[in-house]
Amino acid sequence: MKAADYRQMSDEQLELSLKEVVKNLFHLRFQSATDRLETPSEINKAKREVARIRTVIRERQLGVRGQKPTVQPAAAQPAVPQGAK
Repeated sequence: MKAADYRQMSDEQLELSLKEVVKNLFHLRFQSATDRLETPSEINKAKREVARIRTVIRERQLGVRGQKPTVQPAAAQPAVPQGAK
């Protein structure tokens, strides 16, 4: 699923999805340890899914989504501090 799909979910749905993906990741790691894993790339895909979900949850906690970052112009900052030569 894409991050945009996760952003449309409610908080409860996100938590459920996170638990499901973490559980799947555990099973994939277990299969890898016992040499039963057919596609090793599934572990990386699951890790990325966990990261996507946690990113969306963190964005909501911070309230960052939809806001533009504030950057100070370079001219407003002095290049050399006063009195230092």
